[in-house]
Amino acid sequence: MHIVVLGAGAVGGYFGGRLAAAGTKVTFLVRERRYQQLKATGLHVQSSHGDFHIAPTLAVSPDDIDHPDVLILAVKNYNLSVLQIYKAL
Repeated sequence: MHIVVLGAGAVGGYFGGRLAAAGTKVTFLVRERRYQQLKATGLHVQSSHGDFHIAPTLAVSPDDIDHPDVLILAVKNYNLSVLQIYKAL
């Protein structure tokens, strides 16, 4: 199963990170600036359920992703207009 997480902030980073840490194929679709941050440092999550760190699979364009099975939408409400771009998924 291939899961795409649209957004890698607090919510997307946590749930997508947990899935990736458990061995599920997860791709984070993020903006360029977040891509650079995650590429340089990886995804670090601190949680009362246990901290973890992963080197996430990242994409900045839907064209870089092959047919996901599930899409997790984890962006702020005011960013929902960008979804027009992601109809290709």
